[in-house]
Amino acid sequence: MTAAAHPLVSTAQSLADDLLAPNAARVDQEGVPASHMAAVRRSGLLGMSAPREYGGAGAPDPVAREVQEILAGACCSTWFVQTQHHTPVRLLARSELPVRERLLGPLASGELLAGIAYAHVRAFPRVPVRATAERDGWRFDGTVPWYTGWGLNDAMLLAGVTDSAEIVFAFADAREQPGLRASQPMQLAALTAARTVSLELDGLRLPEESVVLRTPQEKFALLDLPRSTNASPAVFGVAYAALRVLEAAGETQTARALRGRLDEVRRQAYDLADHPVPHERVAERLALKTRSYDLMRAATTAAVVAGGGRTMDVHHPAQRLAREGMFLLVQGQTSVVRRAHLDTLTEIQEA
Repeated sequence: MTAAAHPLVSTAQSLADDLLAPNAARVDQEGVPASHMAAVRRSGLLGMSAPREYGGAGAPDPVAREVQEILAGACCSTWFVQTQHHTPVRLLARSELPVRERLLGPLASGELLAGIAYAHVRAFPRVPVRATAERDGWRFDGTVPWYTGWGLNDAMLLAGVTDSAEIVFAFADAREQPGLRASQPMQLAALTAARTVSLELDGLRLPEESVVLRTPQEKFALLDLPRSTNASPAVFGVAYAALRVLEAAGETQTARALRGRLDEVRRQAYDLADHPVPHERVAERLALKTRSYDLMRAATTAAVVAGGGRTMDVHHPAQRLAREGMFLLVQGQTSVVRRAHLDTLTEIQEA
């Protein structure tokens, strides 16, 4: 079965067509409603990468990528909230610790929705969140700069770094509690709707049975490399959505030319994402990632240009997609990705 023919892809497309895309402009201005996340929970998409024995679909990576493209192109804010959920699910599926039995089933079914609070560990040797072993568990102190889905999520995957450079990943309830305080929702240039806050941790205590992984920082950095250097399906989703806006404006020739180039970069990027050694060919991954950024930027810019002054209306899809594209340029960014992208932009200017 091809990814496009998989039932979950059809489910995602129906959700996008019937709910997400028609309401994307309103959500962009007002915020992701709980009703959107309830629809995502009911859809079965939250368990697409979970093992079947835990109620998931066990879908292969090409299906997961296709689903993420569809959702991002329909409503990037809703996509961003739900995409956080899949990392905890995948991590639990690989874990052999007791927390797997407690949480994997509820997360796979959509009974629980999870977010992530661990991107800050990529800042090492700077340590924004410190994890300290105590008699019956762990204490977390510091600041989580970004946490998305506050008020929508039930659980969060939190990470801190120990004095011995070990990263501790543990689950916590996604609510204010002793040792955890959330900021006011951030006002962002794009995706304010996704309810992003910062979290202040001052002695948040979690029991040992909440831990899902403990790993040396160097090992985590190696495992995290493909996540940060592979092209994001969301980038392709937003780019294709912009091309549809361009086509609707009558600019079919421009859309056709950009689509052909985008299709080819997408094919190459996904072929490389499926390479059996995920931390190899980093330079090629980065080149395709930055190329995908270039084409997304070209597609969203073309949609704005074709729509003229009308696109300055905040409800026009072209400018929303352009802002969402700007967000995706820095989402999940690491120093390696930033350097590669800036070097590419410098080469373009010199050429």
